[in-house]
Formats: sequence, C-alpha cells, structure tokens
Amino acid sequence: MNVPLLDLKAQYSAIKAEIDNAVAEVFASQIFILGPKVQAFEQACAAYCGTAHAVGVSSGTDALLMALMAEGIGPGDEVITSPYTFFATAGSIARLGARPVFVDIVAHSFNLDPGQIAAKITKRTKAIIPVHLYGRMAEMASITALASQHGLAVIEDACQAIGAEHQGSRAGGFGDYGCFSFFPSKNLGGAGDGGLITTSDASRAARLVALRNHGMEPKYYHKLIGGNFRLDALQAAVLHVKLRHLDAWTAARRRNAVRYDRLLRAADLAPGIVTLPTTPCAEAGRADTGQCHCHVFNQYVIRAPRRDELRAFLAARGIGAEIYYPVPLHAQECFRYLGHRPGDFPASERAALETLALPIYPELSDAQAEGVVAAIRDFFKK
Repeated sequence: MNVPLLDLKAQYSAIKAEIDNAVAEVFASQIFILGPKVQAFEQACAAYCGTAHAVGVSSGTDALLMALMAEGIGPGDEVITSPYTFFATAGSIARLGARPVFVDIVAHSFNLDPGQIAAKITKRTKAIIPVHLYGRMAEMASITALASQHGLAVIEDACQAIGAEHQGSRAGGFGDYGCFSFFPSKNLGGAGDGGLITTSDASRAARLVALRNHGMEPKYYHKLIGGNFRLDALQAAVLHVKLRHLDAWTAARRRNAVRYDRLLRAADLAPGIVTLPTTPCAEAGRADTGQCHCHVFNQYVIRAPRRDELRAFLAARGIGAEIYYPVPLHAQECFRYLGHRPGDFPASERAALETLALPIYPELSDAQAEGVVAAIRDFFKK
C-alpha cells in the first residue's frame, strides 16, 4: 500500500474547477501584484482569525521577520522563543542582529514552557515568540499575562496552526501579531510560498503594510526601510478558494487523529512503546472525539524508540513519515555563538531524537491509516 506523507493531488482534484476559475480571473485582470484579490483574501483571513487586520506577505518566514521589524527589534535586543521549531523562528531574530533566547518545551505539547520564561527575561528582552507547533496552541493565557507584566510584544508563530482555537479565540488573535505560512504542506497551503500577519492594532497594521512594500507610503516616499514582502495576487486567489474549505479539512484531520489514537491503542504494542500526541481535552480526562479545537493537526507526531529504523521500515512499505527537527536550534552550527551545550534543553533534545510524523492529510482513507498502524505493529513485533 502506498501512503504518502501528504497528497496534494487529491486535494486539488476535489476543488480543481474553483481553483482554475480563480486563477483565470487573475490572468484576465492582469493584476498580479497586490490589488483586489489580495485585499479580499486579507479581509477573509482577518474575519476567520478574529482580528481587525490581516496583511498578506511573501512567506511565513517573512511574516516573522516583518513582525520583528515592526517592533524595531535589532542589535542588542533579545527575543525569547523555543529551540524545538522550524529554523525560521529563531533565524528571523538573528537576521536582525538580535539574540534568540531559548526556553525549553513542555514534553507532551512540544510548545514553549511558560513556567521557564520569567527566568530568561532581562532588560534587553523585547518580545516572546511562542510557537503553536504541529498545530497545537501554546499556553497563550500564561504567556500573554507574563508579557504584559514585563511590557513585551508577543508574536505568535502560528505558521502550522491556522484555525486552532483556545477559550473562544483563534491562533493569531492572542498576541500583538500572528504569523502564518501558506507553504503548500500547511493546512491552508498555496501554490507556492505565501504568508500572512494578523493584528488588531491599526498602527501596527499600517506599519506592516508599508514594510512589505519597501517602507513606501505614498509611492516613492520612504519613511521606513522595508523590503519586497508582498503576497502575489495569484497566491491570494488560490488561498481564498481554499479558505472556504479549511474548516472541513481541519475536521477531517481531527477525525484522522482520533482514528490513529484508536488503532494504535488497539495494536497490542508493549506499554510505552509508542507515545501518542495529546490534546488539552485528553489531558483533562475528557474523551477526545475530534472536537478539541486547540489542535488542528498539521502533523500527527508520535514518539517511538528506534525512530530512525521505524521510519526506514515504513518507507520500505511505501509509507511516508517525516522527522521534523532532528537537530534542535540551540545545537545548530550557526547558533554555536550562543554558547549552549548538550543537556541545556532536555525536553527539546529528547523530542528531536524520538518524534516521527505520520500521514494525516484530510483525504487519508481508513485503509491507509490501518496500513500505517499495521506496519508500525509489524516493526515492533519483528
């Protein structure tokens, strides 16, 4: 059985007519840079995320970079974030000459540990970037309260978590900024690179609009030094179509996660061999039937011993699986200057050694999921 990690062809075939029509409209208009398609998509995203403003940008990486730029963060400043995340989170901080200050994760959620943040705050700290990793919301109530107490900006790295909810608010609506990626593998993925920044602060939104177009306002007048961070109209058109389907796709991902949970628990594996991802509902002792909206399962990530061998075994069976972040950021060669050593962030280091993402795209069939779990069972029974 062939089970790819992600099947974008299945998604496209289901909405092909809508996508093709939207793209044709852009070509007919010949408006490819910003314009009405981008504006319409921004308005729809702001409404979806529950924020007053949304600014379309060129990628999730540029969204993080622009949010930091909008706060004037640069040399001598510090920004607190996680060492267990995609490189762009900390890379954007370093690109501006600021210093990434790492705080370890909570083992079961893979997200920033709020209890360890206060000890890392100094007079040079300017912001906190919590990451909603794999689609699960970070503990934003604690993080925003601490940030408010110390006068720090909060920039949500929500690149994997569009649509995730907590206490009635969606990802991107808790902090001063929410940063999203529309890389094709995301829950809302474009036909190439793209990103978005949400905010409910009008002055911040205006600054972002200027920054994404070389700091130009009005044309050829520059009060700021920005860059070319614009979202293409073609991408906006494709993403606007997909946004209408996002909640249905998210519901399917949640159902797939519940199905994996059931199948893996029934797989007759030795206790503790495979650790399943959790949701706040499950941690509170409530049965998770796919209705826990704090997690949108951009990835379904298990922990397993002999992880690399398991991945190779699955590949031999035609099953896609991925190791996300095998080297935590504090251990990357480019961040050697920060002076960290093995053992500084034990939860992140353990996650890097044990985690494996299984296919969970919305179109995954019962038979495919059963095949994935059967292969995992066979590996550990072998």
